[in-house]
Amino acid sequence: MRLTWAQPEDLVAHELVQSAAEGRDVAPLAQRWVDGGGDPHPPVSGAGPRPATPEVRALARELLVALDALTTPAHPHEPDDLVAIERLWSAPPAQRTAVPATFPDRVHGAWLGRSAGCLLGKPVEKIPRQGIEEILRATGRWPLAGYFTAVGLPDDVLARWPWNRRSAPTSLVENIDGMPEDDDLNFPILALGILEAHGRGFTTDDVAEAWLANLPAGRVFTAERAAYRNLLDARPVPSTATHHNPFREWIGAQIRTDVYGWTNPGDPQTAARLAWTDARLSHTRNGVYGAMWVAGMCAAAVVVDDVGTAVEAGLAVVPPDSRLAHAVRRGVELGRAGQPMPDALDALHTEFGDLHWVHVLNNAATVAYALTAGDGDLGTSIALAVSAGWDTDSAGATVGGVVGAVRGAVQLPDAWIEPLHDRIATSLPGGGQRSIAALARRTVALATGGRA
Repeated sequence: MRLTWAQPEDLVAHELVQSAAEGRDVAPLAQRWVDGGGDPHPPVSGAGPRPATPEVRALARELLVALDALTTPAHPHEPDDLVAIERLWSAPPAQRTAVPATFPDRVHGAWLGRSAGCLLGKPVEKIPRQGIEEILRATGRWPLAGYFTAVGLPDDVLARWPWNRRSAPTSLVENIDGMPEDDDLNFPILALGILEAHGRGFTTDDVAEAWLANLPAGRVFTAERAAYRNLLDARPVPSTATHHNPFREWIGAQIRTDVYGWTNPGDPQTAARLAWTDARLSHTRNGVYGAMWVAGMCAAAVVVDDVGTAVEAGLAVVPPDSRLAHAVRRGVELGRAGQPMPDALDALHTEFGDLHWVHVLNNAATVAYALTAGDGDLGTSIALAVSAGWDTDSAGATVGGVVGAVRGAVQLPDAWIEPLHDRIATSLPGGGQRSIAALARRTVALATGGRA
């Protein structure tokens, strides 16, 4: 059996890339890896190559220990400590001083929008941008304006760009019946439970215990799978985020923190602090900042009237000279430029195309671009996020959640919302389905101190 995101030979290849990005001198270890028969190129997807020989796997384990021991240069613009991060915060943009009367509808819209955006991206997750465009052109649906379909898709196109195997049976327009199970929805539901159990004073250890009690190991990926393994190995926080975890600046934490924003309306700073507490279990630096940015955006999105203000509110709670902040600002710049969508996507891929498709920076830039160019229209915004490729369901989910919060449920188009049938499937305990409306009521109750 091949356990993706955990094979030592895969981890060492990714760790060489991550350590080099952090300024560590990995050249001697990289040469040992190549000389010993290791593949110098990290796997593009979770599947990766065939398992290594026992000799190569043993070398990989040895090199992972050596890589963990390397000294990381100081990064004054990208601290991990919350106090140091807070010292770099800028003043958030002006927001409403009172929660609007439409707040319950906005929270409902946020859950619906997150679901719709995730669902749109599910069947093409891992498919590169050019493959997504070819699929859409072959079915007469370019540019993207609705859920994907296999109807009319030629066999040769499907052979070149096969659907995501797990998602296609439940996320093409001809078979959608509610929101299928996905980690992009499991984590927000789990965050809701953490807040209900512990309040805003929850700790990272509380998050760890919630993972172990509720998440099947096979339904966490990349940095979360590495952190999960570290928890079972009794490693303490925050080493859970760094030990043999080359995915620590990828997108995983960014998909977990919407609820911390929705439950702190108009308070991006509190939302960001909660996001930091959650994210540090599995991520460092820009991986954590992505989580804080999204939480700050979501805190603003449920009280402001335009997505641009929400994006800026999220930026105010991340280090301004971090790579995450630069990526977000570049996405905003492209969104404001008004150039044709293919040209903007070309620019994103030119600047961020060297990163893995699950990295936080390319996907954050995509989210910022889609939100800015989409200008509050749900369909346009999530279609832009998914058309870019990379982590399509995660980017689509974040974009949909922000737009849904700004617009509110009553203003979201039926074409995107009706197929959800008010249902989210989940692998969490307590039954396989959750009512979206009920999740929204629980979220509002946490924010207002009432009852769901």
